[in-house]
Amino acid sequence: MKRINIYENGIYFVFEINDDNEARLLHFSALPFDEKTLTSRTGTTGFKLVELQVSGIDRAGERHGNKYIVTAPGYRMKFKDFSDKNNNIGRKLEITTFDEETGLEAISHFQFYTGISVVRCWTTVTNKGSQVQTLEYVSSFALTGIEKEGILSQDDKLKISVCHNSWQRELQWQSYTLEQVGLGMAQPLDYQHSSKVMGVTNVGNWSAKEYIPMGVLENTEVGSTLFWQIEHNGSWHWEISDEEGHLYLQLSGPSEIESHWSKNLAPGESFESVKCAVGSVCGGFDTAMGELTRYRRKIRRKNRDNQRLAVIFNDYMNCLWGDPTAEKEFPLVDAAAEAGCEYFCIDAGWYADGFWWDWVGEWKESRKRFPNGVKEVADYIRKKGMIPGVWLEIEVMGIKCPMVEEKCDDSWFFTRHGKRVFDRSRYQLDFRNPKVRAHADEVIDRIVSEYGVGYIKMDYNIEPGIGTEQNCDSFGDGLLGHERAYLEWIDGVFARHPDLIIENCSSGGLRMDYAMLSRYSIQSTSDQDDYRKYCTIAANSPAALCPEQSAIWSYPMISGDKEEVVFNMVNAMLLRIHQSGHLGYIEEERKALVKEAISVYKTIRGDIKEAVPFWSLGTSKFSDEWTSLGLRLDGRAYLAVWRREGNDKTCILPVEFFKGRNVKSECIYPSFNEYQFAFSKEKGTLNVKFDKPYTARLFRLTEIGE
Repeated sequence: MKRINIYENGIYFVFEINDDNEARLLHFSALPFDEKTLTSRTGTTGFKLVELQVSGIDRAGERHGNKYIVTAPGYRMKFKDFSDKNNNIGRKLEITTFDEETGLEAISHFQFYTGISVVRCWTTVTNKGSQVQTLEYVSSFALTGIEKEGILSQDDKLKISVCHNSWQRELQWQSYTLEQVGLGMAQPLDYQHSSKVMGVTNVGNWSAKEYIPMGVLENTEVGSTLFWQIEHNGSWHWEISDEEGHLYLQLSGPSEIESHWSKNLAPGESFESVKCAVGSVCGGFDTAMGELTRYRRKIRRKNRDNQRLAVIFNDYMNCLWGDPTAEKEFPLVDAAAEAGCEYFCIDAGWYADGFWWDWVGEWKESRKRFPNGVKEVADYIRKKGMIPGVWLEIEVMGIKCPMVEEKCDDSWFFTRHGKRVFDRSRYQLDFRNPKVRAHADEVIDRIVSEYGVGYIKMDYNIEPGIGTEQNCDSFGDGLLGHERAYLEWIDGVFARHPDLIIENCSSGGLRMDYAMLSRYSIQSTSDQDDYRKYCTIAANSPAALCPEQSAIWSYPMISGDKEEVVFNMVNAMLLRIHQSGHLGYIEEERKALVKEAISVYKTIRGDIKEAVPFWSLGTSKFSDEWTSLGLRLDGRAYLAVWRREGNDKTCILPVEFFKGRNVKSECIYPSFNEYQFAFSKEKGTLNVKFDKPYTARLFRLTEIGE
């Protein structure tokens, strides 16, 4: 037996080559490895480095239900090689295992990032045999023993947090005990087999339509937290269950049971699983999200937008509602420029007359809406000192689009059972097809050159389901191929237009993943049109993406008071201001508050791109009376605080990292604030009193000398 112990970036990584020449991942944690915590009846059974299921092989051993344990040939893979090197990112481990009977070789990749307690993981499977092998499941990360640390029962010490997601109700965190997810009572001293899985799954091309592809596991006894994200723009799956007295966590992309994916691997061919990130810290949710934020910034495409944090005006939300005309745009352009916006995006409908959803696809301007062309408005936007943008939905084509009959055959589209797949009167384009990519390139290059566009709101409003049947081994294989081709296509767009800002939008935040967000600099977080509810989405958003990538609508109403405008603006001021609303039609006093907020934002956005989030009141629920979001960096912190309905006029917000320190507290927006607030050095809290419901303020805390 050989044991390899690694300590890197605060993570203890232990794997073993046992007497049967099997590679076992025994430990991945911010806490040191303790041999006594291996309480399985058979020592390291179940601590497999990779789970790999192939068609036509018996799954031996004790397994019930759909759990991805004792996979075949996963259970019999033997150790072959180990590589431990450094690259320009950090330390890189590669562990190779091999199945002699099938000839399948798996390389488990673990990429560390210097100074960050997060590891990027994925698996490469190569067929070195003589027969075709059909993959049904490949784990990107597999860890057994996630309950090991501490002496309390796993039911009493483990908390699993899942981020539920939904159209207009995005980013809703919920924490569960093992009992609440059906995994309770599986204790090592009273071990029983089970078939129960806590599985969190996405199927289809909206990667976040029900869940953000991430999760958090806190051990409240020992104060450690394991956290993860799956970096894929389509179908994915993670699960927690038990094996031989221990709990395991496994992460993967598409699979046959969950998402109709299988892949025929011919001799000499390789398959790479989707990438995921896994981290471990001593600390709770806030500490984990801070590390994940640092990691996300590392893997992201370098771009000017995430350094500058430009203020965008978009004419859609509580404004033109997708019904733009040149006549309507000119006064909005004037108002947006006066407020201090730096980009102006003409949203949906610029390319068609009347009802336009089923006509999308050619992306040529409507001369009824814009008699002198979109370029006239784009030039006016530039004249006012802003950069123009437009809305696109490049991945679809309306069923009434002239191109459908004139240029396209079935190879352009997803098909299933011999029929084209469509949703909401739009076909799904297949980006594996070179003609589709050439069409998309022509559209992007044309609007950039003709209109001088520097911003594209790239929307996506359909769900094509499990995939396509053309040129693939399974529906899911076709979907995965399309998704990877789309990412390659968008990489090409940024290579040609490096300063172009493209917003990732999918009916709001339904494709909020770091396959997309490692490319796109900004993410639409919601289509929520009630500013009083939006504060919850805004407050929770930095758990799913970097603050500087989180586009939050701010849309003052035509009729309202000062506090309504302030609440709207505070929603966005620690993230990315996505300004809208009929600014040309609101009173001057309220318009001045929009301008003031944008001016304040420009003085703090240099801190936003460096800061990490914290939640003094925990993540927000729509039912909460009080909500807060904090951003912190060396010596400074910002706190957005919202009061909704309820009778409690005061709120105490813990800011524990400033406890015992001399801190200057100030309300930096709005300037007219008269409400009371004070920082308590002894308790490390900011105490605020808002006399009226639906009030918000933005505070800055600065550490000062004695």
